[in-house]
Amino acid sequence: MSTAKKSIKKVTTHRLQEMKDQGEKISMLTAYDYSMAKIIDEAGIDIILVGDSASNVMAGHETTLPITLDQMIYHAQSVVRAVERAFVVVDLPFGSYQGDSKKALRSAIQIMKESGAHGVKLEGGSEVIDSVKRILSAGIPVMGHLGLTPQSIYKFGTYTVRAKEEMEASKLLKDAKLLDEVGCFGIVLEKIPSKLTKQVINLVKCPIIGIGAGEHADGQVLVIHDLLGITKEFNPRFLRRYLSLFEEIKTAVEKYIDDVKTGDFPNEFEQY
Repeated sequence: MSTAKKSIKKVTTHRLQEMKDQGEKISMLTAYDYSMAKIIDEAGIDIILVGDSASNVMAGHETTLPITLDQMIYHAQSVVRAVERAFVVVDLPFGSYQGDSKKALRSAIQIMKESGAHGVKLEGGSEVIDSVKRILSAGIPVMGHLGLTPQSIYKFGTYTVRAKEEMEASKLLKDAKLLDEVGCFGIVLEKIPSKLTKQVINLVKCPIIGIGAGEHADGQVLVIHDLLGITKEFNPRFLRRYLSLFEEIKTAVEKYIDDVKTGDFPNEFEQY
């Protein structure tokens, strides 16, 4: 007798807006490969971000700038194959949308067609609004990203908290309102004062996802490698490590090496 497959309610932009309106917090994590995406999707995560942070944690680059559009699509394809429930957002990488809205649309369409993802994310406000509008005009969901924008790290020169001064805070508020008004389904706020996040929440209708932006955000996002303690050098105040896998994996590998060297592995029950 066949058993009916359990129905899974997929997360959509409509559902995310419902969550905000109903006061339900939104959970978001990064993933870059099939195996990790499958785990966090089954755990019940709401949004999976295929982040350009893959440039750092997967490829070992110092910044997010080197990763290419094709590489982002490869990671996105791997993630989408694993996902049954979560909403999958893919970062538009550096150089694929800035200064040319037609190129931005081509980049977004390529990601959507080749990966099967559900939306794209890009950094900036008024500077990239033409790109945002053009992508939205094609029916592609867009998530904004304000505050600390890692693709602009050489402009900032530091990863310190953004928008502490009145002028930058005022621009961030205007940019958030602009992104909301043109139709972004959500905005990530990175490393800004908590009180400014509260101002943004009161100003816009779309969900606000924070990373180092305090408790007032409608949801939170972390890099999965940071949450699991696979990385160990990165220790900002906003990061909560739920495991210390770097040391646990290292210990397991050391034990495996020792077992191989001493002839303990494989034993008589581990061979044919």
